[in-house]
Amino acid sequence: MHLMARVVFMGSPDFAVPTLRSLAAQHDVRGVVTQPDRPAGRGRALKAPAVKLAAIEMGLPAIQPARLREPEAMASLREWAPDVIVVAAFGQILRPDVLGLPPHGCLNVHASLLPRWRGAAPIQAAILAGDPETGVTIMKMDEGVDTGGILAQDRTAIGPVDTAASLSERLSRLGADLLGAALPRYLAGELQPSPQDESRATRAPLLKKQDGLLDPARPAVELERRVRGLNPWPGTFFFWEGRTVKVLRAHAVQLRSVPGKRLVHESGIALGTKEGTLVLDEVQVEGRKPVSGGQFLAGAKNWAAGE
Repeated sequence: MHLMARVVFMGSPDFAVPTLRSLAAQHDVRGVVTQPDRPAGRGRALKAPAVKLAAIEMGLPAIQPARLREPEAMASLREWAPDVIVVAAFGQILRPDVLGLPPHGCLNVHASLLPRWRGAAPIQAAILAGDPETGVTIMKMDEGVDTGGILAQDRTAIGPVDTAASLSERLSRLGADLLGAALPRYLAGELQPSPQDESRATRAPLLKKQDGLLDPARPAVELERRVRGLNPWPGTFFFWEGRTVKVLRAHAVQLRSVPGKRLVHESGIALGTKEGTLVLDEVQVEGRKPVSGGQFLAGAKNWAAGE
């Protein structure tokens, strides 16, 4: 028999939305907790998290506390009286008073094969490291960062053209399906958390804008992974003639060159690196539209001048 639970869901970005929809289809979602609206884009207009928009569309009550410890937020959680709290890319650490609130504790849908890539940017970290595969983990949360016992895992290969965006979308669906299958078994006592192997733990810290700077002193294959792993955020870039040029797509070729040397490659543009050459397939000069490497070259005759 399927056990319908009272659930509170905590999540913020697009990644979390499939899990919320899956939960609402199977359980009694009493309330949703998500991050406050934040300024976004060039106009810095306030933008609501994807989970808030989904909650409104589904008619679910949602709160957006700056900190979970705010008395109003804790009052809402107690009023909703969840059997279990489910978290997916929420963006705040849960304190002991929240972790201990539901009788069945708090479960997290984490976008890696824990204990590999604990932390804020597991999807990007897996691509940057050149991992052949990654996956999702359903974990019973404790006070550490992604250190709790594992309930279920599912895996997916990382393809040669996967970006953080494409992988995130795939993992979000995988996570929603995995939770849908695991939660009833967990509530029925059929699924027990298994401790993580601490000796295999790796960290995936929060990314910063400057992490996107392409350093030609690194090998081309590594820079190609950086272009894919940091797409869409924070994005990769280099400086040219005093302007920032974003790199949206690139691929490595085994062509020896000097690190930082600007090259023309097959009617497009490329950069020399420590090992091999990085061909820039699609770029965007600040304030302009994205263009192919060939289109960029047509308007930048001096690209390889004096190099």
